[in-house]
Amino acid sequence: MVPPTEAPSPTQRRAPARKGKGRAEGQWALGYREPLNGNEQSKKDDNPLNVRGRIENIYAQRGFDSIDPSDLRGRFRWWGLYTQRAPGIPGARTGTIEPEQLDDSYFMLRIRVDGGALTTEQLRVIGEISQTYARDTADITDRQNVQLHWIRVEDMPAIWQKLESVGLYTTEACGDCPRVVLGSPVAGIAADEIVDATPAIREITERYIGDESLSNLPRKFKTAISGSPRQDVVHETNDISLIGVEHPEHGPGFDLWVGGGLSTNPKLAVRLGAWVPVEEVAEVWNAVVQIFRDYGYRRLRNRARMKFLVSDWGAEKFREVLENEYLGRALIDGPEPPLPDGPRDHVGVHEQVDGNYYVGVTSVAGRVDGSKLIEVAKAAERAGSRRIRTTVEQNLLVLDVPGSEVENLVGDMDRLDLRARPSSWRRSVMACTGIEFCKLAIVETKNRAMELVEDLERRLEDVQGDIDKPVTVNLNGCPNACARTQVADIGLKGQLVQDEQGNQVEGFQVHLGGGLGRDAGFGRKIRGHKVTSAEVGDYVERLVRRYVEQRGEDETFAEWTKRVGDEALT
Repeated sequence: MVPPTEAPSPTQRRAPARKGKGRAEGQWALGYREPLNGNEQSKKDDNPLNVRGRIENIYAQRGFDSIDPSDLRGRFRWWGLYTQRAPGIPGARTGTIEPEQLDDSYFMLRIRVDGGALTTEQLRVIGEISQTYARDTADITDRQNVQLHWIRVEDMPAIWQKLESVGLYTTEACGDCPRVVLGSPVAGIAADEIVDATPAIREITERYIGDESLSNLPRKFKTAISGSPRQDVVHETNDISLIGVEHPEHGPGFDLWVGGGLSTNPKLAVRLGAWVPVEEVAEVWNAVVQIFRDYGYRRLRNRARMKFLVSDWGAEKFREVLENEYLGRALIDGPEPPLPDGPRDHVGVHEQVDGNYYVGVTSVAGRVDGSKLIEVAKAAERAGSRRIRTTVEQNLLVLDVPGSEVENLVGDMDRLDLRARPSSWRRSVMACTGIEFCKLAIVETKNRAMELVEDLERRLEDVQGDIDKPVTVNLNGCPNACARTQVADIGLKGQLVQDEQGNQVEGFQVHLGGGLGRDAGFGRKIRGHKVTSAEVGDYVERLVRRYVEQRGEDETFAEWTKRVGDEALT
């Protein structure tokens, strides 16, 4: 990972500002350099990467009350820090009170885990930091990161020292910058791998993360790179994705996608029809980031994601600008990757290309703790492994396990409530941070997800064998879709609803039949249909039993929801 470099002069590609041709979107490349909102002004005033010096030399010495508000609610994010939600503030007040009223004096800290790749030593250090500084909290995110809570600004210098001593970073884990690079958790070891993306991910992180020329983007920028035929990095929902494909003339490489994203205006990524060899991935990635930096919309925050630019331009124009203005050469046309068969996750015991095994285990909605992470590291080392992977399903893989040690490891993981042979519900339930810590949330999610898994295991035990493909249930605490609610079989978007007595209680709007891969598309909303948090178990049971009874041969849950009427889905 490179140290921050001096920011370059403004882009040479910008044209004079256009007059009389519609409202400007704040695109640098068209001459609109003036900040158009408070976020843009803050980034112009001081590059956010500079805030680390103030954290170490001022705020850590003087405490929370000394933090400048523009650093606290802005630039801190570039170093993985968000203030937590203050305890006791109900969901009804989310968005209705001032930011400083929502802020606790503690932080969530996001540790970036590019490619999901960790050593057992790194995992142990994260666990030790959690025990010492984070009240033993830890969550595995659906972007392969690890998040800790209850962090004090006074402890950040010591935390960074411990992380960086083992090669871990929080640099640009949040903020308007290139965030963690998703990667296949079985890169370099899977027998069916098309191409190993590890060298490309390493080059991107070493050359560009912490580079000031890319640290002021219109909004966050999400990357996914995988050479697995399982397409195991949810590439459809990222700003840029490169997915393994075999070119009939040039061999293994990557298919280039851009413009995906969820939140309140979801869009699936589009193919550019370009094939990229592994040695050119970092160059192409850098060019796409620069397009977003220069042409991305900066006037309104709610239109500042790259998906809006791609939607307005279309794939043909985006590729033309990429080739002509940024790469200076044409890309090779390439074939579309075939859709994967079977699950995208890597749960269970699987043989590696070298004859060893990897063991994929499920957490429940990513909720672990520091002590558990230390025990995972110990169990892996007892089994002869030194490599751990995180996944986009909030799960863990242990790599390089000799066949003679597999069952011992599976038993150790079971005792930690991390299952290699889980029920379909442990395998398929996902949840965001929720109101426990998130200032945007309206309802509780993590504990509700854990309760729901146990509830569904009991309620639906008799039909477990009838569900060929796990029915995914994703719980989100607000409309921002951090838990990918729109592309779940059953997506539950948190909001306040009325119960039968007319009381305002925590509940969810329901999205049904979303999916990725063969079922790619967004879930449908049943007009006016909402469920209270207390009713979720009843509702999911009712829905799944109807699906099992009514489905056609080989019909997926998503296909069934599109076929039946609304009355079957309420």
